[in-house]
Amino acid sequence: MDSGSSKFPRDPTPIVGSSTDVSPLTSRTLKPPHDERTADEQAAGADWNALAASPRFRELLKAKRRFIVPAVVFFVVYYFALPVLVGYAPALMTKRVLGPVNLAYLFALSQFFMAWLVAALYVRAAAKFDRMARDVISGASE
Repeated sequence: MDSGSSKFPRDPTPIVGSSTDVSPLTSRTLKPPHDERTADEQAAGADWNALAASPRFRELLKAKRRFIVPAVVFFVVYYFALPVLVGYAPALMTKRVLGPVNLAYLFALSQFFMAWLVAALYVRAAAKFDRMARDVISGASE
């Protein structure tokens, strides 16, 4: 069936589309939401140099650094411990623990759980970082 003999128009959007399909994303009369502002509009609302120099912001950066740096170092060391131990201590890693399962397999499996644990700890720490960031923002608007 060719498109010329069809009883539908070439573009069926007016028939099947709903009114929300053609709604404008923003309004020209209202101020756009925070997440729809341009970079120039956002920059005009804050003194970023003063904000970066504020004690609250510096404390936020220190708190993030206190968590992120040790967490990354720990996880990288833990992750690379498996190939290092397999290479330099094969007698230890081939020791059977449960049936055919040896220590290397358990260590490899534990890396999944360690990743989940580090992620859970970060989620908990991130909630604190978010509270601190709100304090920084509220301090900047005062």
